[in-house]
Amino acid sequence: MFDGYDSCSEDTSSSSSSDESEEEVAPLPSSLPIIKNNGQVYTYPDGKSGMATCEMCGMVGVRDAFYSKTKRFCSVSCSRSYSSNSKKASILARLQGKPPTKKAKVLQKQPLVAKLAAYAQYQATLQNQAKTKAAVPVEGFSWGNYINSNSFTAAPVTCFKHAPMGTCWGDIAEGVRVEVPNTDCSLSTKVFWIAGIVKLAGYNALLRYEGFENDSSLDFWCNICGSDLHPVGWCATSGKPLVPPRTIQHKYTNWKAFLVKRLTGAKTLPPDFSQKVSESMQYPFKTSMRVEVVDKTHLCRTRVAVVESVIGGRLRLVYEESEDKTDDFWCHMYSPLIHHIGWSRSIGHRFKRSDITKKQDGHFDAPPHLFMKVKEVDAAGEWFKEGMKLEAIDPLNLSAICVATIRKVLADGYLMIGIDGSEAADGSDWFCYHATSPSIFPVGFCEINMIELTPPRGYAKLPFKWFDYLRETDSIAAPVKLFNKEVPNHGFHVGMKLEAVDLMEPRLVCVATVTRIIHRLLRIHFDGWEDEYDQWVDCESPDLYPVGWCQLTGYQLQPPAPQSSRDSQSSSSKQKKKAKSQQYKGHKKMTSLQLKEELLDGEEYSFLQGTSDQESNGSASYYIKQEP
Repeated sequence: MFDGYDSCSEDTSSSSSSDESEEEVAPLPSSLPIIKNNGQVYTYPDGKSGMATCEMCGMVGVRDAFYSKTKRFCSVSCSRSYSSNSKKASILARLQGKPPTKKAKVLQKQPLVAKLAAYAQYQATLQNQAKTKAAVPVEGFSWGNYINSNSFTAAPVTCFKHAPMGTCWGDIAEGVRVEVPNTDCSLSTKVFWIAGIVKLAGYNALLRYEGFENDSSLDFWCNICGSDLHPVGWCATSGKPLVPPRTIQHKYTNWKAFLVKRLTGAKTLPPDFSQKVSESMQYPFKTSMRVEVVDKTHLCRTRVAVVESVIGGRLRLVYEESEDKTDDFWCHMYSPLIHHIGWSRSIGHRFKRSDITKKQDGHFDAPPHLFMKVKEVDAAGEWFKEGMKLEAIDPLNLSAICVATIRKVLADGYLMIGIDGSEAADGSDWFCYHATSPSIFPVGFCEINMIELTPPRGYAKLPFKWFDYLRETDSIAAPVKLFNKEVPNHGFHVGMKLEAVDLMEPRLVCVATVTRIIHRLLRIHFDGWEDEYDQWVDCESPDLYPVGWCQLTGYQLQPPAPQSSRDSQSSSSKQKKKAKSQQYKGHKKMTSLQLKEELLDGEEYSFLQGTSDQESNGSASYYIKQEP
């Protein structure tokens, strides 16, 4: 890849080999590019000294650091190689686009400059494609400061397969070297320097400039997928100056020898890393596409909605009948709550017909292949039946797992579920889960895993016992073998930080923490809020994101709520929750949900999203107790 480095400080040029003794770089995972040194040395401009171009390899560098009196070559090896006429001819032909001649001329700078300009244009195109790379500042909140001051750990990007780079993150880890802007410099032009990853937190990395050793005074946080971070060697390819920070510029007399020593055997980002980031942030859903989505005012049915905007794979859907486009609903493109047009009819799900008789101009149906596929099930043998009992996450109170009943069996493995003791008389609050959904559980799941089970409202025989309840209601439990018991090796651990959607207000993405793990089920706590607002979410939910996702995609991050905000909003939030619940007769057990200051009052309901039907890579029994 890239062979070695020779760099100048702001006021000196490279000199003889340094006798400084440096420790060898510790080996890192093998899938990342390795920086090698085979004797060839590349040079970099310092912003002051004259420039030169190696007539053999074409690299741009400081003239004083070049080899020989004429300063025509960057190294001894280039000088010797150039003595071959055939070699000169082939290089000239390759760079100038001409057939080789018998008498090779000295390589001119113009073809190289043109090629560097073309490469720079290519990089700029890739950066423009990743249009959500721009940072979105959150006033008063910094993930870096938050993690550093509390010694927090963030969930790795590999935990989020639906997020950008989630499936191709590779072995990016502490110790990986990158090229970043040098902010400790008095030059008027933008210059770069090598930095190493000290700590990872999702997409964010704590970086330390090469040469600072154990000095953390200039450490800084940077989004690895951002446009200012590059693999080692990018400056050489792009003709960008590589200059050591002013604080340490006099620490070594020969930065070339220092960098060669430090970087030989180290790891850097893949050369196509920026392109992979750009490709992973291309989303198939487009504005004006029509979909079927759950009706937020009646859980039991779907409605037609139109994609109004796409941010980081999250869709803002506007119900088709909304004239002013304020009646909207947010969800991820992999959410189990959205489907292709015609889905409801195909499985027998209730559907609210639109008053609009024909498609509006420019609107078109989203292709069925864009939607998340569910696993095929065999309902021919023993299967779920109406009236069977189970336990399920309440979509209107995501902190609770409740006693529930199968109210209707639909086609293709879908079930309509009702929460015992709080169902509307007309069934308008039944909700649809697939049989493989990780949000429904067999009878006894909560007891075995030490989770509080919410009994039916008004049920007086406490503590609740399933055996007694089944006998009293003359009902049977759904067979355990029908439930999805696969548990992927998700990589989450208790205490990890992440960014999570508040599924009760799904337009909000908040600072959050994993506080409990039960097999594939995660308890998500929103930092700064009481535990009663926690939510149960599947480990493969598309509503969970790595730290730095909002900054990368341009989505607004909600910081932890300050104590004053929580206290001031407590009473008003409870009143809002009560007003909502009264729209359904005999509805949910009352639990207050404090809403953030940024909320509007337009949405009536929000529901559980986040079940992912992708295959897992592990398994475990629900009937093995797992401590929190």
